[in-house]
Amino acid sequence: MPRVADLIAARKRGDLPQQSRSIASVNPETTVLDAAKAMNEAHVGSLVVLDSNGGLLGIFTERDVLRRVVAKSLDPEQTLVGDVMTKNVHTAPPETPLDDLRTLMREKHIRHVPIVSDGKLAGMVSIGDLNAAEAKTLVETITYLERYMTVT
Repeated sequence: MPRVADLIAARKRGDLPQQSRSIASVNPETTVLDAAKAMNEAHVGSLVVLDSNGGLLGIFTERDVLRRVVAKSLDPEQTLVGDVMTKNVHTAPPETPLDDLRTLMREKHIRHVPIVSDGKLAGMVSIGDLNAAEAKTLVETITYLERYMTVT
């Protein structure tokens, strides 16, 4: 069964689409406006929020912008990410099966999960990553079955 570590390795090899090889991040003192610009530049829907030692403090998502900034009429140039980020972040270790990660995302209604190994940020997986991995697996299975049927 494919695991998160397999997905991250496939991404590094270039087997799956990926916008960036690095994990997009900000510090809690970043303004919402600068964070939104960073998300646009990196073509991502979330940023991990890290402390000065690289420790995970939270996650800042497009949903946070809408619910905690726009809907409350806060000024994005004055509002800090640390004040509006999601602090209770669901994380997963690299050993997590992809099906379990998909279940977590579905049950918690989240689209991005930081991957943590030995207390350190090892990657980020989005629902789009999971969908791309599943599509690749399905194409490989169909190709295998077509070859099997034409040979026999």
